[in-house]
Amino acid sequence: MSTQVRSEEGRAVIRTQAYAASSASEPLAPTAIDRREPGDDDVLIRIHFCGVCHSDVYAARNSWGRSKYPLVPGHEIVGRVQETGANARGFAVGDWVAVGCIVDSCRKCSTCGDGLEQFCERGFTNTYNAPDRHLGGNTYGGYSSHIVVDRRYVLRVPAGLDPARAAPLLCAGITTYSPLRHAGVKAGHQVGVVGLGGLGHMAVKLARAMGAEVTLFTTSPGKREDAIRLGAQHVIVCDREGAWRKQAGRYDVILDTVSASHDLDDYVGLLRLHGKLILVGIPDHPHPSPSIFTLVWNRRSLLGSMIGGIAETQEMLDFCAAHDLAADIEFIRMDQINDAFARLDRGDVRYRFVIRMEDSAFTQPFDSNAAVPL
Repeated sequence: MSTQVRSEEGRAVIRTQAYAASSASEPLAPTAIDRREPGDDDVLIRIHFCGVCHSDVYAARNSWGRSKYPLVPGHEIVGRVQETGANARGFAVGDWVAVGCIVDSCRKCSTCGDGLEQFCERGFTNTYNAPDRHLGGNTYGGYSSHIVVDRRYVLRVPAGLDPARAAPLLCAGITTYSPLRHAGVKAGHQVGVVGLGGLGHMAVKLARAMGAEVTLFTTSPGKREDAIRLGAQHVIVCDREGAWRKQAGRYDVILDTVSASHDLDDYVGLLRLHGKLILVGIPDHPHPSPSIFTLVWNRRSLLGSMIGGIAETQEMLDFCAAHDLAADIEFIRMDQINDAFARLDRGDVRYRFVIRMEDSAFTQPFDSNAAVPL
C-alpha cells in the first residue's frame, strides 16, 4: 500500500508501508516511510519479493558501527514496474525488474565509467542506510511495498527466471559470480567453496555451471547430501583431525563464503601454483592473519571481492537464466522477519529467506498520514 502525500517540506512524496529497526536493540516493526515521486529518470517499482541477507541483520543491530535509524533493510529486491519517468525508456508498466545493493553512484569517475560502480571513487549509494540526495536523510531498502530507483540502477529479470528465486541473486548471486568470473574459472579448474550458506550454495551452483570441478569444505557433515544435490562433486568435512589438509596444492580458486572468523592458513595451503583464496564473507571479528610464508610459497594470492557493477549484475542474471540457476529459498511474511533474523543467527535456513510481500500482513494498522521518524 502507498499513498501520495506532501512531506513537511511541502514536496509531493509517496508514503509507503515498511518494516524498520528504530535502534540496534529493538526488533523490526511496521512504520511509514517516504519515497520520492518518480522523476524523468526514475522507475517506481511495486516490490513483490525481497531476499533477507545476513548483512541486513548486521546493519539492523549496528554490528559494523555505521547504522543510522530508522533503518529499513533489504537489497535483494524484485518487483513489477508501476510507473516510469519520461527518460526510463526500455521499461514498461508490468515488467519484472530487480534492484540490488546499488541505487546511485557518481557516474563520473573512472571506475563508474568502466562499469564498476561498486568501486565508485566517491562511494556508491547503498540501497539502504546511505545518504539520500533526493529527500535527505537516509535511503530505505526493500522491506517495504514500493521503491523508486533511477533507471540506470534497475535490472531486468530475464524470461524464464523465477522472480522469487531471483531475489537473492541480487546479493548472494553477484557476490559469488563476480569473483569466479574475474578469476577466470572455466572447465578443468578445481574450485573449492568454503561454507554452504546463502553465499556458498550459489557459489557451488555457479562454479559448476562455469565448468569447474567443485569441492565443498564444511564443518557440518549433515550438509554433504545437499552439497552434492547443488552440484558439488566432492565434500570435505573440516574436522579436528585435519585429514582434509591432504588436499594441499590442488585448487586453482577457493571462494571463502564464511562470515565467522577462522584460520585462513588452512585454505591458503590448499592452493596450487598461482592459486587464489578469495574472501567474500565478512565476519564481525577479523580473521587471524595468514602466514606470509604460506602465501609466498607457490605465489598464492589472498583477495577480497564484493558484489559487482550494474552491467555485471545483469550479466549474472542472464547467465543464471541461461543455465537454469536460482537460489534455494524459503518464503516468509514481512511480519515474520524478526523470527527469520533469529533463525539466521542459528544457521537455520536452506538457503535464503525471501519475503513475499503479497502474503505480508503488517502487525499494526497502517496510517498513511503517520509521521515518518527522522
